[in-house]
Amino acid sequence: MNRLRIILAAALVVAAGLTAGFWFSKEADQSPSFMIAAAHPLAAQAGRDILAEGGTAADAAIAVQLVLTLVEPQSSGLGGGAFALYWDESEQRLASFDGRETAPLAADENYWLDASGAPLSWRDASVGGRAVGVPGTPKLLEVLHQRYGKTEWVNLFAAAITLAEEGFAISPRLATSIAGQNRGLDRFAAARAYFFQPDGSPKPAGTLLINPPLAETLRAFAQQGSAPFYNGVIADDIIAATQVAASAVRPALLTREDFAAYQVRERPPVCVSYRAYEVCGMGPPSSGGLTVGQILGMLEGSDLPAMGASPQAWHHYIEAAKLAYADRALYMADTDFVSMPSGLLDKNYLAERAALIAPDAAMEQAQAGAPPQTHARLSPDTQQERPGTSHFVIVDSYGDMISMTTTIESGFGSLLMSNGFLLNNELTDFSFVSRKDGAPVANRVQGGKRPRSSMAPTIVLRDGRPMLLLGSPGGSRIINYVAANLMRILDWDMTPQEAVDAGHIVNRNGASELEAGSAAETLAPALRALGHEISVRDLNSGLHAILIDGDTMLGAADRRREGVVLSE
Repeated sequence: MNRLRIILAAALVVAAGLTAGFWFSKEADQSPSFMIAAAHPLAAQAGRDILAEGGTAADAAIAVQLVLTLVEPQSSGLGGGAFALYWDESEQRLASFDGRETAPLAADENYWLDASGAPLSWRDASVGGRAVGVPGTPKLLEVLHQRYGKTEWVNLFAAAITLAEEGFAISPRLATSIAGQNRGLDRFAAARAYFFQPDGSPKPAGTLLINPPLAETLRAFAQQGSAPFYNGVIADDIIAATQVAASAVRPALLTREDFAAYQVRERPPVCVSYRAYEVCGMGPPSSGGLTVGQILGMLEGSDLPAMGASPQAWHHYIEAAKLAYADRALYMADTDFVSMPSGLLDKNYLAERAALIAPDAAMEQAQAGAPPQTHARLSPDTQQERPGTSHFVIVDSYGDMISMTTTIESGFGSLLMSNGFLLNNELTDFSFVSRKDGAPVANRVQGGKRPRSSMAPTIVLRDGRPMLLLGSPGGSRIINYVAANLMRILDWDMTPQEAVDAGHIVNRNGASELEAGSAAETLAPALRALGHEISVRDLNSGLHAILIDGDTMLGAADRRREGVVLSE
């Protein structure tokens, strides 16, 4: 790796960030041999370099994630988990990989109850060792390389190691995240020393951030693979960090056995036919693919192309989202532990659900349906995930493609650091109560279980070929960000950048949220007239997309964050 290029790129990041506050590259009609869209210029550049040297999408994804661990630590990293959809051109096959974190084997359904039997507040639960699940990202990167890599493993680490050792400039977004972190990031010594000045003030944008412990971790990862994370000293260090930052009332339960038992799961992609397309995403423990699929399945009978981006079209979308989120709350969880209905995407069932949508009146709140093959009585889990995630999409010169969403849960995760990276707080994605009204909650805590997610990496096929890669961060709003942008691109022929730039309309089976300061806000009067409860607020997605049309690719990066599109 050319060290001068890395240093120059870092300097450009500082200059651009301090003057503009964000980066973006406009979508362009191109015929490149490869393309990447990722959440930070340095991460995208690291992936592009690998692609330019003949690497695959899997190779580039590894380089991207390693650099994101460093430059976007509030969102993802080696201490978290991820879901990846991968198109293997040689086999003409779409695969999906579950690198979600797992609960300790000793965890039980009372995991998030206090001594009196009451559920903890999310704020209390989200900080410290008890919130940490076994990270899946290191193992996932290794599996992707074993399956699809061409570049020598150790060569994928050069950019991240150089940046960790020589430093990179804190971006405006990272600086804002540090300053705005209100859960006590500075209460833990490692995070305080890394993110704050000696006087206790947050490090500002442009500060050179150096991370020698992460450089050492990356060198061990490069030489030994994921073994140190699951059967070695890094696992021991993570366990020790969780024990130190746990109270006697809420002890951390992670053990070496939990780490040794961890496996990445290859699972069947969840696909739904939508008009001329096959829309594919992640299945459980992610609710992303199923819920996006349900929304689209209920909208297929509506003439959205004729409606255009009208209040009437958005009314139909909002009502479909309510119905889908109701099913999500009741049924969706880790299928290694919970028997889910097999008919959530059944065409007849979705048509029955769509028939509940009145053309001229909003329903107050949707109730879950009774899809085919429903096996058990359950109670819903309406607890929403917090945003703290990243997404990237890559197409390589061989025709392989990846859409990957990666996270440590809420911003800065559990606030704990080990070996230079932050640890997740994904276990707060479980329901804090195990039973309601005498029935179990599907997404309750169980030992070894993976918490439900809303991450929705997506690949759309047409005539059996990938034509669109898409995904976003955003917690439980991810499903809306992805589904609405699929509608914009597939039904209204927007370019990816036009779709990503458009104002967000979100509904999670409650009030509808319209993005403040966008054209979406102008829909408020018409939607209120239909009976919708409306909230106008900032909605900070991080969408990335690539549209493939023959030899042409169009890439899009979300201007709300720091992402860029790079190609040959």
